[in-house]
Amino acid sequence: MTDAASGTRSRENTRVRLLDAAFDVFADVGLDAASVEAVCERAGFTRGAFYSNFESKDELFLELMTTVSDRKLATITERVKRVTGGEGEPATPAEVVQNLVDASLDTRQGVLLMSEIRIRAMRDERMAAAYRQWGEGMTRRVADLVNDLVSSYGLTLRMPALGFAQTMLELWENTSVAAVIAGLDDAAARDLISTRTQELAAAVVEGFTGPAAGR
Repeated sequence: MTDAASGTRSRENTRVRLLDAAFDVFADVGLDAASVEAVCERAGFTRGAFYSNFESKDELFLELMTTVSDRKLATITERVKRVTGGEGEPATPAEVVQNLVDASLDTRQGVLLMSEIRIRAMRDERMAAAYRQWGEGMTRRVADLVNDLVSSYGLTLRMPALGFAQTMLELWENTSVAAVIAGLDDAAARDLISTRTQELAAAVVEGFTGPAAGR
């Protein structure tokens, strides 16, 4: 490996560690209360390492928002590909929906972080613009996934895929927040989100038969 390649890899690793540390710190205390020093301490770096990668705490926050959503969407896409394209008995639409739910589930820390992002977006114009752009991008990508599933299973939507994707994302978001507020454990939160998602799918997707047998 060349010195340049090694330096690039080291810089990427530093950014990843700072983002992972920021995830925990921001979720624990919120963006306003979190300090650059706290993020650096959690990551094991100096302030110099931080400012060589990010201009400000807000810039780190914006990149973290994108990184978290990209990771989740990659997990959802991979899970769907596995259940629809794997060997053996094809997955039913209800099983695909369940896999979507399983892949989309957030930890309590993740829910707290996304709530912090929304609060910040309501107070800060620059963050609001970035949040809207991020949300629109997420909705389009989920809509593409929905269209692929509808085409694969020969189903029909009672509303545009974009609207369905947005409604589903909002349902997951609101139910996840409600589960944290109610103090539900991971299993109970999963069951609640699964039930509501299956109900939404049954209302919007013609030919959707509901929960898979045994669920």
